[in-house]
Amino acid sequence: MRTARVPASRTPAPRTRAPAGRARRENRSGWLLVSPSLAVVALVVLLPFALVVVFGFSEIRLVDIPFLGTEPIEWSLDNFERAMASQAFWGALWTTVLYAGLTAAGSLAVGLVLALALRRPFRGRGLVRALLLVPYVLPVVAAATIWKTMLNPQYGVVNAFGRAYLGWDTPVGFLSTTSAEVWGVPVPVALLVVVLFDIWKSAPLAFLFLTARLQAVPGEIEEAAALDGAGRRQTLRYILLPQLRAVALLLLLLRFIWSFQSFDDVYLLTEGAGSTQVMAIKVYTELVTKADIGSAAAFGLLMSLILGVLLVGYVLLSRRSSES
Repeated sequence: MRTARVPASRTPAPRTRAPAGRARRENRSGWLLVSPSLAVVALVVLLPFALVVVFGFSEIRLVDIPFLGTEPIEWSLDNFERAMASQAFWGALWTTVLYAGLTAAGSLAVGLVLALALRRPFRGRGLVRALLLVPYVLPVVAAATIWKTMLNPQYGVVNAFGRAYLGWDTPVGFLSTTSAEVWGVPVPVALLVVVLFDIWKSAPLAFLFLTARLQAVPGEIEEAAALDGAGRRQTLRYILLPQLRAVALLLLLLRFIWSFQSFDDVYLLTEGAGSTQVMAIKVYTELVTKADIGSAAAFGLLMSLILGVLLVGYVLLSRRSSES
């Protein structure tokens, strides 16, 4: 009678752990690889920001720069108190919010209309799409020069057309007029021109994002909706727009942040004239015109605080859209 042999149970070999010295060497190598980037960030971002904080909480003017470090810094909140009590600050803040809000909403609306209009294929669609990107890729200096030439009250084509065909008695200074009545309604002319310029220049970016999202919408959904009797408005409202909601919200917030800190567009067109002094131009005026580094730093820190809140909202919104 044979007895079956029971195989001896093999104990699993103990896992070999990487020695602690190897982990330390890998960690040291990682820090050595990222140290140049960290040094650049510290010199370009952190050090200037630390200096702005120091200037914002101290009374320093441009003539005091050569004497920094020779005398102790007197810390105070006077710059922030003067900024909060200044009508110029609140006026610039309101102008910035209005400018950023109108620009963000306008560029998103124009981009959405263009994306929907060019969604169906037709002959020459690629050429039309390429031409729509010209304002976005055009250098801002060249674009601002073109607009200033067209809107010039002496030789601009817009004033020439208005006086010849629209019955204008006098030329309109589009870039310097604060307000004008149109059919009894006051219109902020210069600010509206700056907003239209920014919409014209930034709408192609919204067009690109929305077009890319529309191309990802499955065609079977629209075909099923058409079989169920849905018209174009119902398809747009209940199928396409919900698909674009996340991208549109991100674009809206991102465009608002970019416009809130915009300087070159407004400065190249109006230099802050015609009640178009946004926060960035206010900081520039305090620094260059008034030579008050402390006041300019305080304005810049308040502006950065508002931008920080907007950036937190952007991060939360992008995280929510990625999870959905």
